[in-house]
Amino acid sequence: MSEVPPELLIRDATAEDMAHVARIYAAYVLGSRATFEEQPPAIHELQARHAAIRAAALPYLLAEVDGECIAYAYAGPYRLRPGYRYTVEDSVYVAQSWCGRGVGRALLQALIERCERGAWRQMIAVIGDSANDGSIALHRRCGFEPVGTLRSVGYKLGQWVDTVLMQRTLGTGDRTDPAQAPPQ
Repeated sequence: MSEVPPELLIRDATAEDMAHVARIYAAYVLGSRATFEEQPPAIHELQARHAAIRAAALPYLLAEVDGECIAYAYAGPYRLRPGYRYTVEDSVYVAQSWCGRGVGRALLQALIERCERGAWRQMIAVIGDSANDGSIALHRRCGFEPVGTLRSVGYKLGQWVDTVLMQRTLGTGDRTDPAQAPPQ
């Protein structure tokens, strides 16, 4: 892995950035099993997803170099039932030409730090495809541990696909009551 480019800027994503997000995500939707979506979502759909993440006070981050969007990451609710409210699921997507250059790690670390400022106590990675070595390694480097594999739960690009589950404690995790978390 190369060092992170010194000119890398990580910032909050805006609704206007969703056209760049759409470009990055479409490559994964159409050419990989990292996501189980089969058709790239329209920009207005990505803007609605972005708005929902922000309405939940969760971070949605964008990485850019010299004004070019090269990656994005966000934390979303892990599940919608109230008992899961202190657990988030991360998503990280890096433009293919920037993979393996430390961008994903910098972005995921920033996302973890932002989530640790809130009430969230666990972060779950739901990784499409047990052969997705890059994502599994990225999450491992950022402190995630494998907790299970769901075998053949998806079907994409003509084959059955596993989902790898990894988990990382945020902040004090389950050692304290969530009400003791810093305000969001």
